[in-house]
Amino acid sequence: MRRRRQHFFGWELVLVLFLLSCRLTGVSLPLLARRGGHFGDIALRLFPPDWGYAPRVLPLLWATVQMSVTGTFLGSLLALLAAPFCAGTLPGPRLDKRLCRGIIQVLRAFPALILALLATFLFGLTSFSGAAAITVYTFSIMTRLTYEDLENAPAAPFQALRAMGVSSAKAYFRALVPAVAPSYLTNVLYLLETNVRHSAILGYVGAGGVGLVLNEKVSWREYEKVGAILFLLFLTVCAIEGLSARLTSAILSERKLSRRGRRLLAAAAAILGVLCTVSLQPPDFSHASSALLRNMLAGFAHPAPSLLLSTSSEGVAALLLETACIALAGTGLGTLAAIPLVFLSSARIVPAPLAAAVRTVILAIRSVPFLIHGLIFIRVTGPGSFAGVLTLAVCSLGLLCKRFHQAIDSADFRPVRALEAMGIPPLPRLLRGLIPQLRPAFASAVLYRFDVNLREAAVLGLVGAGGIGAPLIFAMNQYAWSQASALALGLIVLTWAVDTASARLRRRLAQSRSA
Repeated sequence: MRRRRQHFFGWELVLVLFLLSCRLTGVSLPLLARRGGHFGDIALRLFPPDWGYAPRVLPLLWATVQMSVTGTFLGSLLALLAAPFCAGTLPGPRLDKRLCRGIIQVLRAFPALILALLATFLFGLTSFSGAAAITVYTFSIMTRLTYEDLENAPAAPFQALRAMGVSSAKAYFRALVPAVAPSYLTNVLYLLETNVRHSAILGYVGAGGVGLVLNEKVSWREYEKVGAILFLLFLTVCAIEGLSARLTSAILSERKLSRRGRRLLAAAAAILGVLCTVSLQPPDFSHASSALLRNMLAGFAHPAPSLLLSTSSEGVAALLLETACIALAGTGLGTLAAIPLVFLSSARIVPAPLAAAVRTVILAIRSVPFLIHGLIFIRVTGPGSFAGVLTLAVCSLGLLCKRFHQAIDSADFRPVRALEAMGIPPLPRLLRGLIPQLRPAFASAVLYRFDVNLREAAVLGLVGAGGIGAPLIFAMNQYAWSQASALALGLIVLTWAVDTASARLRRRLAQSRSA
């Protein structure tokens, strides 16, 4: 009974925080009902696309794919090397492990767009800067996921090799890497899909790819050209997701692969990564200087106290509160929209043609970069936090539907079929036979999406959709490094606090699942 009361109180608290976030961000369903038709008008103007513009887009699209492949390839390799220095179950000084984890936590606090802007100061306005940003972004996420997998992997084979006199490095690659390889490779493929969408917006800060021209055409309202860009991006995402799904099924032993096939596949992936890396646009160091680096380091070492202590709407505290509320409200609305859609997209529940059509719509939504959603919603609701909430809600819908769909596919439908044989109507048998199995996986996916939304909300201010991102980007562009340091410090603290709370909630979910 006590556990039930705590569970009920937890849901009440989440509901209160969600409603409070909606209120503070100006969420207005009547406004959306009045002006929602503008979104349809903009969507209709995307068709028919201007196919004559496609030749101009293809080189930029290739640069986008190139940045995502290079960043994923390098970041994942570096993460595999760095993860053992963070894993608590492996030998090593605890202080060093805490320091390594702290560095990873700091890097995880920054979205790819902020990292790309910082890279442009060092490497110039080239696709090399975009690839560097994606590398750091992938490295921070993959290191965290990999060291958590290492801590949960069986330690006996590693300890046995160490007892035989094998070095720690050899024991790591012989015993632990094969144990975490399926999870590691699955995470790499998932991040590759995500990085394509991230790379598509890095052009906003001059880091190469299709983002700059996409922003330009949306700003000039040349929607036919925007339609051509988005359609080509949609095809690219479809191709990568299709390849990723096949490779994931092979990794998880759902498809039989011979040893030769695995070696050929690994060689092809390595060759693709190396080719994309060596053919990148070279860095431009003409604008970097030792004075710039000194000023940057000095500014980040001395954050502006006026921003940290300010209680005005331009202070760090107010901006962080707005960012957190946008992320929470967007995640909540996206979850409410994703739950019914995911059941309509599963062929195990509805007819296959309907499921395929709904999945295509969801994939189309997921293929559009989130800043483009933001630019469109601003034309619907006007600038402000509400546009940011709707943007994150739509982006959350795309990712949550994918994660929810995976949970439904792996669920046991025997209780549902038993209830069907007893004559129970469809909705009650789903509520009683399926939802209890899905609840932990759904909650875990929502927590993960909130963590992602917190970083994405940090850059929505770039298009006028609220949050801490716009002041941070403007401060960096104006070389106001002390102000940028204060804002970045606030973002790090917020991400750390949310990450700590999410970790505790995930542990409780795991305990409830095992119970």
